Amino acid sequence: MIMLARAGWIAFSSLLLLTGDAAAQPAKLNCTSAPTAQGTQTLHCETAITIVAEGGAKFELRDRNRDGQVDSVELSNKALLLEVPKKPGRAKFDVVTPQAIAAVRGTKWAVDAEGGKTSVFVVDGRVRVARPRGRSSVVLGAGDGVDVETSGDLIVKRWPPPRVSALMARLGQ
Repeated sequence: MIMLARAGWIAFSSLLLLTGDAAAQPAKLNCTSAPTAQGTQTLHCETAITIVAEGGAKFELRDRNRDGQVDSVELSNKALLLEVPKKPGRAKFDVVTPQAIAAVRGTKWAVDAEGGKTSVFVVDGRVRVARPRGRSSVVLGAGDGVDVETSGDLIVKRWPPPRVSALMARLGQ
């Protein structure tokens, strides 16, 4: 009986990590979390990185180089708006979804993972987007976006204002 209860607690704890319970993650990666009136959550990290998560977004912060700072996010559902300022010597920052990897050295961009598609939109700066196991990639500039599915070409498009507005509204912007 105790063994079953312990297994249940372990499964529940693992589920919290996998569902992007950002409130449980920031402290270990030097980030603080604050909910907003729009239902989003804003993470402010010690390294001047800001992450706005859409309500219900499923994501996990990562520290690939084990320096105690967030340097990657795994996103499995909904949208994030990220601002990563350029800093000399800083390694690239990645957002990884099932369909895409969006990598930067300093910029502001949004990543939306819904169903079998990931959409990436650049507000400011430049973002390189590729499939996780793909050799081809595209580079987006401010105002550009790309929709990444499991197959097909990566086509950079200038996003129309209504599409940008709709995504930014989901992110409380």
